[in-house]
Amino acid sequence: MKNKFYQYIQDLQNTITSKLETIDGKAKFQQDIWKRPEGGGGCTRVIEKGNVFEKGGVNISGVHGKLPKSMQTYFKVGDVDFFACGLSLVLHPKNPMVPTVHANWRYFEMYDENGNIIDSWFGGGQDLTPYYLFKEDAKHFHQTCKTACDKHNLEFYSKYKARCDEYFYNTHRNEGRGIGGLFFDYCKASETMTMENWYNFVTEVGDSFLEAYVPIVKKRKDLPYTEAQRNWQEIRRGRYVEFNLVHDKGTLFGLKTNGRIESILMSLPPHVQWVYDHHPEAGSEEEKLIAILKNPVNWINK
Repeated sequence: MKNKFYQYIQDLQNTITSKLETIDGKAKFQQDIWKRPEGGGGCTRVIEKGNVFEKGGVNISGVHGKLPKSMQTYFKVGDVDFFACGLSLVLHPKNPMVPTVHANWRYFEMYDENGNIIDSWFGGGQDLTPYYLFKEDAKHFHQTCKTACDKHNLEFYSKYKARCDEYFYNTHRNEGRGIGGLFFDYCKASETMTMENWYNFVTEVGDSFLEAYVPIVKKRKDLPYTEAQRNWQEIRRGRYVEFNLVHDKGTLFGLKTNGRIESILMSLPPHVQWVYDHHPEAGSEEEKLIAILKNPVNWINK
């Protein structure tokens, strides 16, 4: 399974980066092939200073070796070997009318001393972080997620949407990072879902990403914006940074397994503001966004 999924994310990385370069029309992805001393490595692709994308990355990795002590405690296991691979992407558009997007699809295995698999699972998801809320964009993104889920289980969308709303939440700010999407983890073999079934589901979601995001980018990338709206975008990006550095488990896993720092922190935007005790003007579009982020919304029926 690990070889099959790693080949899938390699192909998906090529598909996504090619499409994004076409949309941007100026910037190209810079590629770095890297090795991890303990085992494995990856391919980092970063786009910067484009017409559409101010900064973004579409990265894949496949790492293996002894599970670090800190992660043994986290997973409640002993001295075991592991393999982990995945694709992780974050795109920060230049225009504040275009939302930031994040997605990740991953696979994990653990082995006993004889090399036998003792546990394995899939995880992943995709979520949208707008700076100015267009309800039709939110509906489109969520409907695309639901369509992908419904092909495999009619309960998946509502289940994994709820998990996304719960996970991507800045508890110290009492607000969501964005308007959600899907988040699933520890998807293991069961009586109703084999690992092959989970592979088919996760790759379905991965294949849906461009359909979920690209139409939004095309619709909003040439809209006019003011300096004040750009400042708001940078303030909200600060919340994005706070989540990734304070709460995100993927960042923590990368740091604790001696991951490549440049790849792990690729998700951070290039221009950010932290304004002391900032509050948007009453009745403004900015204030309306904050109100929406306080409580999850059923976008399909909104």
